[in-house]
Amino acid sequence: MSTASSTASIPLGVQPFSKKKAATWLLIIGGVLLAACLGGGNVGIVFALLIALMLTGIPVSIALGLTVLMFMFLLTNVPVEAVALKLFTGIEKFEIMSIPFFILAGNFLTHGGVAKRMINFATSLVGHWHGGLALAGIIACAMFALVCGSSVATVVAIGSIVLPAMVKQGYPKRFGAGVIITAGSLGILMLPSIPKVIYAISTNTSIGALFVAGVMPGMLLTVMLCGTTWYIARKNNYPRLPKATWKQRWQAFRESVWGLMLVVIIIGGIYSGIFTATEAAAMSAVYAFFISTFVYKDMSVKNTPKVLMTSAAMSAMLLYIVTNAVLFSFLMTHEDIPQLMADWILHKDLGQVGFLFFTNILLLLAGNVMEPSSIILVMAPILHPAAIRLGIDSVHLGILIDANMEVGLCHPPVGLNLYVASGITKMSITELAVAVMPWLITMIVFLIIVTYWPWLSLYLPKALGMM
Repeated sequence: MSTASSTASIPLGVQPFSKKKAATWLLIIGGVLLAACLGGGNVGIVFALLIALMLTGIPVSIALGLTVLMFMFLLTNVPVEAVALKLFTGIEKFEIMSIPFFILAGNFLTHGGVAKRMINFATSLVGHWHGGLALAGIIACAMFALVCGSSVATVVAIGSIVLPAMVKQGYPKRFGAGVIITAGSLGILMLPSIPKVIYAISTNTSIGALFVAGVMPGMLLTVMLCGTTWYIARKNNYPRLPKATWKQRWQAFRESVWGLMLVVIIIGGIYSGIFTATEAAAMSAVYAFFISTFVYKDMSVKNTPKVLMTSAAMSAMLLYIVTNAVLFSFLMTHEDIPQLMADWILHKDLGQVGFLFFTNILLLLAGNVMEPSSIILVMAPILHPAAIRLGIDSVHLGILIDANMEVGLCHPPVGLNLYVASGITKMSITELAVAVMPWLITMIVFLIIVTYWPWLSLYLPKALGMM
């Protein structure tokens, strides 16, 4: 193979390591991992194996499964049958069924014209302000997040419509991309959310309480992102749209109300006890199909199999990650690692303030190398016991973890929102990473508020009697 072809995959501006430098780094990393194995006991061995496998470039989900298999077969007497059985029983939980249903609902909403009508309604409200179209994009993301549960689906649904319109109106492409990337992260904070379901399964927390607990933090983040956007737009004199009349606003609301009714179905159904959170997910999927096909008619019946296939593929990918992470949780429980870690944390006398700060740093670092579902399944069983013993509410911890996952979605190297936006805008990841900075700083400030103001997360579920 020629030199040119062997270096073709290296990004521009990145110099490959020399053999000597690469060998030095390998020795350093190997030494650190060996020290962790020798000094950390079983805990050190487990995490050293996981990190070593991830450093080879193996996907996180496979690295989790291989870590379990290698540790169990080489260092324990656990029979093979127990591991095989756990692969199946680990995801035999009724709550996990909500994941494919929410994915299906999100895909129906994306293809069914719901996002377009939400954008029109938001534009009629704030389009005449400085940066009106960008503000409408944020509000539309918040409305779509109330019924969707997926950050990526929110970026695709809203971004594919708003970003081209913003460029056409004369907004800089980087500005529009920064707005939608960060506003799209609301998809996992507001009402339904796949990361919330995974956290609830990992920690036996009420899914309904977690859904409702994200509403007020989501509203605060929406206002903060709008404030940042308005300030930048006003400073740079970005375009404004003509002010809509009350008649136009009412018409836009009437067109979008079918999609917004999903909020009533989810909250009303769970609060009244008519159905559980999992059944709410199934109802959402059925309702989203109905309004997309028979009310808005933006999606024909013949396109339904394609949406079902896409949803099945996404669900299979996510459930594969969940399965391996559940297996990893089984290993940690078998070795009593969560309790050992909880004892270690408590012996450091960090207190609530110090523990929450430590948790944020740990989760933000994990967000650089892992996607949200894997982080929650690995970290939640470790952090949850220590948080409970320190008097931190399980629902508050869940929303805090969710807020950290939002930040991780918006910065490289594994920020999914960046890659989705890159596909829409044709901008490089480096350009987008710079473009999101003003809003990313806003999100860090929001994270601090959520961390140290538990009332924001707990008021609504307590007021509705869910806690």
